[in-house]
Amino acid sequence: MVLSLQAAPAFLQHTKVGPMLGRTSLSQLKPPQLSKAFGLDQACSTKIAGGCVVLVVAGNIFCRKTTDSIQDEDTFSRRDVVKCFGTFIGMEMIASSGSFTEKSYAADLIQRRQRSEFLSSIKGTLYTAIKDNPDLVPSILTLALNDAMTYDKATKSGGPNGSIRFSAEISRPENRGLSAALRLLEEAKKEIDSYSKGGPLSYSDLIQFAAQSATKKTFLDSAIRKCGGNEEKGNLLYTAYGSNGQWGLFDRQFGRSDSEDPDPDGRILQWDRASVQEMKDKFSAIGFGPRQLAVMSAFLGPDQSATESLLASDPEVLPWVQKYQRSRETVSQTDYEVDLITTFTKMSYLGQEINYEAYTYPVQKVDFSKLKL
Repeated sequence: MVLSLQAAPAFLQHTKVGPMLGRTSLSQLKPPQLSKAFGLDQACSTKIAGGCVVLVVAGNIFCRKTTDSIQDEDTFSRRDVVKCFGTFIGMEMIASSGSFTEKSYAADLIQRRQRSEFLSSIKGTLYTAIKDNPDLVPSILTLALNDAMTYDKATKSGGPNGSIRFSAEISRPENRGLSAALRLLEEAKKEIDSYSKGGPLSYSDLIQFAAQSATKKTFLDSAIRKCGGNEEKGNLLYTAYGSNGQWGLFDRQFGRSDSEDPDPDGRILQWDRASVQEMKDKFSAIGFGPRQLAVMSAFLGPDQSATESLLASDPEVLPWVQKYQRSRETVSQTDYEVDLITTFTKMSYLGQEINYEAYTYPVQKVDFSKLKL
């Protein structure tokens, strides 16, 4: 477009608004009225903003102050020209951005669907693997905990980055007995990678989502026990009163990146030998308190009851242990499940920058010219 004042009608150069308009604001007029008022034969469009009127006639931009903004000036200053031109260009950019927004939104929807479908398949594979190996549930929970608890707030290093997969880390004393769980997940990963269209699954995502599946299994098993061991009724109970709807934020943290080296030694306690104070200090170091320590008791060893008995010896942790024990006796065990999911979710992405485009892939375009009708 061309900004032109010389080629503009006379009223846009050094004249006041004509008597035909009087003191009527130009913002109240439609383009046909403006054309008629100013003697224009060509159709025009207008933009009213910032005390200026901008007319577009045959590809040229004409600017004029509105009568409401004219007081004692007869002239159209250089600042007015710049203001009007900027107003017009800004509006045009906003108007024309719609197509780009639509394309971006469409691409985003495609990626979200791809990630959702892939995550659903991952959960199915992990559910089957864990259901066939229920004895490894406690180890999977501790594996996820120990991978995440290496996070150091001061250096912003460590965290749930899959480093526990390295032999130098999994062989440490605090990870004793977790190798079988890791091997199970590695076998599941092979299957997952075989059907992935957007690249291999990261170990950090694998471990945390495996722990999610293991946690859900403990919730479901509890519902089945409350139904006298009837699996069908237990499933119905968990579906009706369980906490499946609380996992939304956890599921969105899908796209963790893996570490290329083991995390530094000495960041994880041997939970079965640690005192309650040591546990409290460790949880405090990553931003958690007695409440979070109590609700994560199932992650701290194979025997949750024994762990809770130890935690209950501390007066700060005792009220929370009792609260969650009472909650687990209810039909829905809402307090326990919701607090556990909230704490686990926060722990599961400590220090991570989630890649929300991970596991997406280009969509193959259809060549309609090759279709035979």
